[in-house]
Amino acid sequence: MARKQTAEPDLGVLAAQVLFSVQRELFAALAEQGFDDIQPRAGAVLAYLRSDGIRASELARASGRHKQVIGSLIDDLERLGYVERKPDPADRRAKLIYPTERGLLQMATAAAIMRTIEERHAEALGRQEYITFKSALHCVADLPRKPSR
Repeated sequence: MARKQTAEPDLGVLAAQVLFSVQRELFAALAEQGFDDIQPRAGAVLAYLRSDGIRASELARASGRHKQVIGSLIDDLERLGYVERKPDPADRRAKLIYPTERGLLQMATAAAIMRTIEERHAEALGRQEYITFKSALHCVADLPRKPSR
């Protein structure tokens, strides 16, 4: 027999529901526009990629993923033609990750899709309510973490 849930979902469950909903819509729309070779997990790189290049360690820090995971995602995206590694002019021992032409096109397409998704959400909630909602999400996301004991 299935248990009936009586409690409201906690912050983690709600955040995951929002994330997965947005990811499903974003990646389905990207696939329809010719980017059907990337998976949502690639968002850990693609969401933080910069046209002027970024180090893998910065991608790991920004996305909250382990450097090894980011390295694997970069390998996959490089094989698919979305990114390339080049020496960092400031430190020849380091590499910067740059979007390729296809990567830049994907970034622009994803940004346009996200604007459409956000616009729809703003219309559904009301523009001011949506602004307040996003502001609250930023505040919660930026709260200092208590160290583990």
